[in-house]
Amino acid sequence: MDNEVLRCIHARRSTRKFDERQISDEQLNVLLDAAIWAPSGGNNQSWLFTAIQDKEKLLRLNDLVRDGFQVWIPDDDYPGKLAMKTYSSREDFNFYRNAPTLIVATNKPNYENAMADCALALENIFLAATSIGLGSCYINQLHWLRNDSGVRAYLCGLGMPADHVICSSVVVGYGVGEPPVPARKEGTINIVR
Repeated sequence: MDNEVLRCIHARRSTRKFDERQISDEQLNVLLDAAIWAPSGGNNQSWLFTAIQDKEKLLRLNDLVRDGFQVWIPDDDYPGKLAMKTYSSREDFNFYRNAPTLIVATNKPNYENAMADCALALENIFLAATSIGLGSCYINQLHWLRNDSGVRAYLCGLGMPADHVICSSVVVGYGVGEPPVPARKEGTINIVR
């Protein structure tokens, strides 16, 4: 079978290098509309998507994330967490990969489906971005620092409800270069008939 949706799924890549062009208001609205049409547990739709496009605000958030990682203690040995802690001490540190748009997904605490709901919404953003010629990448760092007082206070100042938890985020923009096509691992499908 071949159709537009399946082609988009196969074409989606994680973009980790962006040029400085900002996406249009129309493109941003398409992405946010795609997010709110994702499924959510019990159709709660209790998420909030905060799009940050102001370069100075992104740079300030980057400084807070850098500071947060200096005192943060990873809660497991996930290699990405350990690498990010090391990377955060470098002068060229930029957790949002210098993308022009960062979308932060937050949700109610003590809600079992908070992370799953936001992840589903971000997948819609990834696919919508691919379909309109934009690059995107999942960003974990804000979730890892979800309890950092500086990061939380700053995001609350940008409109995140004080009672929300930071679930996930995505960067979006015009990608530079072609991301590689990673091979799919064998043995990841099990069919029981």
